[in-house]
Amino acid sequence: MDNRSNLYFYYKKNEELIKKLEPLFEYVKSQGFQIVEEAKEANIIISVGGDGEFLQAVRHTNFRQDCLYVGITQADESGLYCDFNIDQYGEMVESMKNNSIEVRRFPIIDVTINGQSTFHCLNEAAIRSAIIKTIVIDVFIDDNHFERFRGDGLIVATPTGSTGYNKSTSGAVIDPKIPCLQVTELASLNNNRYRTLGSSFVLNQDRTLRLEVIQDGNDYPIVGLDNEAYSIRNIQTLTIQLSDKRIKTVKLKNNSFWDRVQRTFL
Repeated sequence: MDNRSNLYFYYKKNEELIKKLEPLFEYVKSQGFQIVEEAKEANIIISVGGDGEFLQAVRHTNFRQDCLYVGITQADESGLYCDFNIDQYGEMVESMKNNSIEVRRFPIIDVTINGQSTFHCLNEAAIRSAIIKTIVIDVFIDDNHFERFRGDGLIVATPTGSTGYNKSTSGAVIDPKIPCLQVTELASLNNNRYRTLGSSFVLNQDRTLRLEVIQDGNDYPIVGLDNEAYSIRNIQTLTIQLSDKRIKTVKLKNNSFWDRVQRTFL
């Protein structure tokens, strides 16, 4: 791990957590690692605080392609992105020193709003109504009109994001080794007048999904990008594709994605 000696820690700066982290900081220094103050100087970025903090760490360090991301949970937190617990940091450091970890690459999606601003998402992008009224969206796959959706909104999830918001709305859990994106409905209207597919569907990595919002008064929908919400004036289109970029994370060799799914849900 000679070329991965610079560590940057991403965490909420509160007194209780800082006190818990002090022994970890001292231990990694004693093992030959250096803690840096700027994320751009790090070879390894370590988030502390479960999956939510991991997503924030990736987003706030600009989805770096040239470093590894590591997730640490606290005792009362779950972590499908996190292999390590704050009370077992010695195991993490020894694994990093002895190469008993594996690097995995998670796909991300690119979300372009109104053909202008593009954002990355590691978990999911969601668009939903911000008022007590259904949102109407024309769904296009590779420029071919697929359906007109009416309901609370739509979720577009990555494979790793399939275990989050997507799963809570009856979407499928997708193996992250399958490069794809999944579209899942939120409370769609299905009756004699309105009709949608009524189930989630999965698109291959080379597909382009375009969502056109019908301007019928629901002009300020909420757009969720991972665990951050944006209220953008007059959203007309969202174009979503699987990015050619990948986030590199580490995992213990005996802790696969499906081990985590089993541990978390079964």
